[in-house]
Amino acid sequence: MGLLSEVLLLPLAPVRGSMWVLDQVVKEAESQYYDPSAIQAQLAALENQLEAGEIDEETFDRMEDELLDRLEASRSRQSGA
Repeated sequence: MGLLSEVLLLPLAPVRGSMWVLDQVVKEAESQYYDPSAIQAQLAALENQLEAGEIDEETFDRMEDELLDRLEASRSRQSGA
């Protein structure tokens, strides 16, 4: 049955290949998005922007909260994996 199903599904091979590539791209994007060292670097850059007066306190607080949420999610993902 395996060979027969492969022959019948052969016309869908480009779609399955595209889905595999898309899945790999999503996995890599999530890996980079939840990378703790990248998030910590963004937090440091954000603090430097605040000290340089490039952003105000409200913007800093909002962006810091977003980054800390990502960092917490990253740690949850690593402990759950």
